[in-house]
Amino acid sequence: MGRLKLHSGINSIEEEPEDFESSESSNTTTLACMIDTEIAAVLAIMRRNVRWGGRYMAGDDQLEHSLIQSLKALRKQLFSWNQPWHTISPMLYLQPFLDVIRSDETGAPITSIALSSVYKILSLDVIDQNTTNIEDAMHLIVDSVTSCRFEVTDPASEEVVLMKILQVLLACMKNRASVMLSNQHVCTVLNTCFRVVHQSGMKGELLQRVARHTMHELVRCIFSHLPDVDRTETTLVNRSENINQEKAGVDNDYAIVTKPVEDGNANSEYDNENSVATFASGAQSLMDDGPAGPGSRKPASPYDLHIMTEPYGVPSMVEIFHFLCSLLNMVEHVGMGARANTISFDEDVPLFALNMINSAIELGGASIRHHPRLLSLIQDELFRNLMQFGLSMSPLILSMVCSIVLNLYQHLRTELKLQLEAFFSCVILRLAQGKYGPSYQQQEVAMEALVNFCRQKSFMVEMYANLDCDITCSNVFEELANLISKSTFPVNSPLSAMHILALDGLIAVIQGMAERISNGLTGLDLGPVHLDEYTPFWMVKCDNYSDPNHWVSFVRRRKYIKRRLMIGADHFNRDPKKGLEFLQGTHLLPDKLDPQSVACFFRYTAGLDKNLVGDFLGNHDEFCVQVLNEFAGTFDFQYMNLDTALRLFLETFRLPGESQKIQRVLEAFSERYYMQSPEILANKDAALVLSYSIIMLNTDQHNVQVKKKMTEEDFIRNNRHINGGNDLPREFLSELFHSICNNEIRTTPEQGSGFPEMTPSRWIDLMHKSKKTAPYILADSRAYLDHDMFAIMSGPTIAAISVVFDHAEHEDVYQTCIDGFLAIAKISACHHLEDVLDDLVVSLCKFTTLLNPSSADEPVLAFGDDPKARMATITIFTIANKYGDYIRTGWRNILDCILRLHKLGLLPARVATDAADESELASEQGQGKPLANSLSSAHLQAMGTPRRSSGLMGRFSQLLSLDTEEPRSQPTEQQLAAHQRTLQTIQKCHIDSIFTESKFLQAESLLQLARALIWAAGRPQKGNNSPEDEDTAVFCLELLIAITLNNRDRIVLLWQGVYEHIATIAQSTVMPCNLVDKAIFGLLRICQRLLPYKESLADELLRSLQLVLKLDARVADAYCEKIADEVSRLVKANANHIRSQAGWRTITSLLSITARHPEASEAGFNAVSFVMSEGTHLYPANYVLCVDAARQFAESRVGQSERSIRALDLMGDSLEHLAKWARSAKENMGEEDFTKMSQDFGEMWLRLVQGLRKVCLDQREDVRNHALQSLQKCLGGVDGINLAHSMWSQCFDKVIFTVLDDLLEIASGSQKDYRNMEGTLLLAIKLLSKVFLQLLQELSQLSTFCKLWLGVLTRMEKYMKVKVRSKKSDKLTRNSARASQEHIARDEDERSAFAEKCTWWRQLMGVDMASR
Repeated sequence: MGRLKLHSGINSIEEEPEDFESSESSNTTTLACMIDTEIAAVLAIMRRNVRWGGRYMAGDDQLEHSLIQSLKALRKQLFSWNQPWHTISPMLYLQPFLDVIRSDETGAPITSIALSSVYKILSLDVIDQNTTNIEDAMHLIVDSVTSCRFEVTDPASEEVVLMKILQVLLACMKNRASVMLSNQHVCTVLNTCFRVVHQSGMKGELLQRVARHTMHELVRCIFSHLPDVDRTETTLVNRSENINQEKAGVDNDYAIVTKPVEDGNANSEYDNENSVATFASGAQSLMDDGPAGPGSRKPASPYDLHIMTEPYGVPSMVEIFHFLCSLLNMVEHVGMGARANTISFDEDVPLFALNMINSAIELGGASIRHHPRLLSLIQDELFRNLMQFGLSMSPLILSMVCSIVLNLYQHLRTELKLQLEAFFSCVILRLAQGKYGPSYQQQEVAMEALVNFCRQKSFMVEMYANLDCDITCSNVFEELANLISKSTFPVNSPLSAMHILALDGLIAVIQGMAERISNGLTGLDLGPVHLDEYTPFWMVKCDNYSDPNHWVSFVRRRKYIKRRLMIGADHFNRDPKKGLEFLQGTHLLPDKLDPQSVACFFRYTAGLDKNLVGDFLGNHDEFCVQVLNEFAGTFDFQYMNLDTALRLFLETFRLPGESQKIQRVLEAFSERYYMQSPEILANKDAALVLSYSIIMLNTDQHNVQVKKKMTEEDFIRNNRHINGGNDLPREFLSELFHSICNNEIRTTPEQGSGFPEMTPSRWIDLMHKSKKTAPYILADSRAYLDHDMFAIMSGPTIAAISVVFDHAEHEDVYQTCIDGFLAIAKISACHHLEDVLDDLVVSLCKFTTLLNPSSADEPVLAFGDDPKARMATITIFTIANKYGDYIRTGWRNILDCILRLHKLGLLPARVATDAADESELASEQGQGKPLANSLSSAHLQAMGTPRRSSGLMGRFSQLLSLDTEEPRSQPTEQQLAAHQRTLQTIQKCHIDSIFTESKFLQAESLLQLARALIWAAGRPQKGNNSPEDEDTAVFCLELLIAITLNNRDRIVLLWQGVYEHIATIAQSTVMPCNLVDKAIFGLLRICQRLLPYKESLADELLRSLQLVLKLDARVADAYCEKIADEVSRLVKANANHIRSQAGWRTITSLLSITARHPEASEAGFNAVSFVMSEGTHLYPANYVLCVDAARQFAESRVGQSERSIRALDLMGDSLEHLAKWARSAKENMGEEDFTKMSQDFGEMWLRLVQGLRKVCLDQREDVRNHALQSLQKCLGGVDGINLAHSMWSQCFDKVIFTVLDDLLEIASGSQKDYRNMEGTLLLAIKLLSKVFLQLLQELSQLSTFCKLWLGVLTRMEKYMKVKVRSKKSDKLTRNSARASQEHIARDEDERSAFAEKCTWWRQLMGVDMASR
């Protein structure tokens, strides 16, 4: 194996200047003096003893003892050494001291002082790996110290010597030359130290503590070098054999160079004799082989002596680590159950071993994975012991176990996938849930450990990716997340430290997700997973487990498969046939079932009913038998004992009760077992018979109804000659017998997944699986799987944090919960989990106390005194402002809070401002209307009307006001502080930003906000709305209008809902009120502001104004003037944007209504005049409508006649625009299009003169006469308009003749309301005469000219005879006669031309002349 790299501590000495040589000589002399001092000290202490004080005889000479002689000889040589100290062999000046230490003639004081001398020399730091002969010197020191002998005179002196030994050994290992020690010497050092630890239990407490500390430091010192070890595995003599064993996964440990003795003690092979009389007795040697794991360890092949004598490296570390694990195995006989491992067991040794193991892992770190034998010890023996001690009743042991596992996770988790799963499932979850009777201390330690793991940013992600998304593993992430959430809930108890601890873990997980979002989203396609075709689910593989582009989609697909399998298991448990059909429908099983796929479904799907599985596998149907054989083929029984294999096999289903089914099942098992483990059994029949025998033995031993139990001899006798006619080894059968007797095979395994106890057989199976499991996926800092993970844990998480927040009483806990809420909001928003965000909003709103029926007399003060409510309020509005894009139904709850603040007068000014953009704000300064309930000082009211007080300052003024009918006390300092806190809270909420910044909301969120406003406003009831309800409805309407105006680019999205809401208000209101006022003028405001930007929506916007036309008469009358002003403003600002006839129809209808309203008519007429006066905004589309509107104002008797005359002028002047359009059309259009357009112009002209005709009947003389003049103007000024001949016929019939007839009728009847009708009739007859004569040429072309002529003559005759006020008017008669003569003269001039064309015309004219 690898060894330590040699790091040069002192560079080689080169030729230096003389001053350096002088310095070296001085240093040598100084060191010589120090060593001389130590020699003197040893000699002095030796002379105190009579044995060493005199001489002894050797033949005829008196000689000093050899120990004293060697010390004196060294003293003579010391000052003769002039060369650099590192060139002097340390053995020269260490040997005399080491001889004293090894001598069994010296007493404890002498040995102690000699040890101190060696320690001093080592601590001088003059020895390193470059020192001459350093390797032999270091070996000599270790051999001498570990073989220390001395006479024990008293316990105190003995303890001093032992402490000195520990001191020297530790100094030796910390020295730079320690790299020259061999593997064997390092093991000897630690072995010696452990002997002291072992014996110190019978001595003083100080020695025991020092010994343990020294051993711990030795372990730290040794394993700190592991990262520097060469990564080589080629140092074995039998190189190829060992490498092949390693590749095969055989668990071979490093050789143990010891000789075990019968009583369990051992001495090193390199010790020639027992070293210390009281030192080694009863001590366990490091080189003793600790107990092996149950059924898993194999005898190891020893290393060659050469390996153990090389400079130390991995071999010694493996040996030491194995020894540390063996210390844990000392108590393995206690069992692996939580109840068996009681607190009564001495926790001292396990804690001692666990501490050293933890240090070794901390220092070895990730380097351990490069040394397979060390890694193998951790994967198997260490983790198996950790699983055992994890269930210890001792909190200290459990805490240390959890610390070790945390370190292993940090450094080696890629190699410990299934071990970590087992630890969390069988230890942490079992203890933390408290279902198996653990103490509170155990639960607390387990929860602390779990929280520590949760604080590792990648822990939960990796648990989810590696375990929850693996069909062969349990859902560790889900279980842990549920555990933490449940542990956060205080059930029928106040909030405890455990709840806060669990909360910390929960927050750590959530904040980890939030931090990963801050690192940037992945950019990967994380859409829903679907299976389009069948693929064997147990064979799904990933191309690259280190590339997120591959493994992310792989694990999501695998998780989808796992979920579908769980659903299939649920269906199977209800009806096996339907369950398999369901899996076929989801492409997890083939359309035509095959045995392998069904077998793998049974093998890898958790939650199956094991009774149904057993019945299926035991069925005699051919397909079921095939499934059974395939099912057995999924097991790996290599290197397993028969009883272990049988346990694992029978744990997956319930063995059927029928003997034939049992036989089929055991036949399949036996065939599979013999195929993989044929070492002992001769054939599969032997395996079958022995399996039957084991089942019978199991029933016999563990069935309470069997009184006479089978003995070991009975069992062995029953299995004679079954192995191909031969007997099985007695030891083999005996081992089986005791295994079954001590540990029952459960033929009715527990249903469900649960958290099973880790039995030896399950651990062996886990080790087999770990060699085949998929590679461990390392997650980076990107949010690859957080969407799926958070969707699983979001509900319980929100509930848990909410409960803690509700029960908490300290602000630090409040803040922790708030941090969690904000993290949840961030995750929900970034992963588009709108439902989760809505749930969070609902939960938070409850804590604001704003939605609770307030029982406090002064809710504002109560709010200011409640930090929880204030923090919740700030949080909810922070979420609304930052993550409003992803809020859906939660807007309703947020609006409920806003409405409550509104009712309390706590909202800031201009919450409902429409602030469409900065430019409009700048141009409309002073026009924005603050809400009725705002912070404006203009709304301060007295204390006597608290419900109507305006804004927070208004509420605050109530406390300061003394001008009331009843004297009130001044506010206290506490009340003032509460108000100040309330003010600061509302300012921090930035409520107005929700609406002013609504233009940045996503479309769906904006729509939901608008719907929430409509919902919050409620449906108005006719005459039944309370003032408070109306105030709420008004406030909501203002907010709705504000967001509508802020989102003009998305008005299509909002318009339908906004319009329907306003329509509901307008149609349900029968009396003027603030609500309908806001609705009507809000609608007008929307149209006014949006028309310039949304011409495509102009018709719909203007059509909405028809609501105004449908208002109740009382409402319309009340707001008519304001409506006129707004419509006038709208027209003047947006006339260029109104293009359609429908839009103008609505506008003109609104303006026409104002014609007869005293206050509104002026504004209405101004709007009409604006459109028609210069013709800029007069179009063919609105011509008729505008003419009709002008006629309405002309007919209106509201105001002076002057306005009516102006209206008539507008009508008359419009003819010029009509003629201009006609000329333009003639120039720019083709003949066909122009002909069609001419017809349209003719219709417009006809509507114009018809309108004037109606005004000609007005009671007011000046208006009536002006109308006739305008009519004459319009009839005569049609030169530019290409009117069809038929149009004139209609004109005479519908306009000229009609107006003459109507005027004649009025003149002939009562004239009370009509003055000076004679003048009007005179104007009328002139109109007839001039128009007829002017248009005679065109009229003569009509086929109905005869009829038209008769009509003219008839009406002229009537006007000649008419009596005005019962008197015949001479003036009228003369004018009528003159007009007739003009007509006749004009006719005579034209008579010859007409006579040639038609004889009947000549005859008719003759008749006419005769009649006159």
